[in-house]
Amino acid sequence: QVQLVESGGGLVQAGGSLRLSCVASGRTFSAYTMGWFRQSPGKEREFVAAISWSGGNTYYADSVKGRFTISRDNAKNTVYLQMNSLKPEDTAVYHCAFGPYRSFTRVVITTTRQYDYWGRGTQVTVSS
Repeated sequence: QVQLVESGGGLVQAGGSLRLSCVASGRTFSAYTMGWFRQSPGKEREFVAAISWSGGNTYYADSVKGRFTISRDNAKNTVYLQMNSLKPEDTAVYHCAFGPYRSFTRVVITTTRQYDYWGRGTQVTVSS
């Protein structure tokens, strides 16, 4: 069993920044891809970013590329999402996901069903 706890969400004006954190426990963190997804009311959960188990590879949704940065600290079992130049359309509940074992194929890391465990999420609200 894996537990994931996100933090760092909040209310920010457009153009501002937030840094989300997700602490994992219960399994060998450094062997798994980690992802961030987000969900707005009435919409399906969508992929935001993923990072490979070593941190050497990252992948982003087109909508956040160049504005968001995913990183991880395996010594702290923590994955981060630095969000800059935030837009009102970034408003959502952000979930971290504990993902595929040593896999970083694009079709895999962008698919929700490939992740075994999910955090409860942290709300990000961007005002215009």
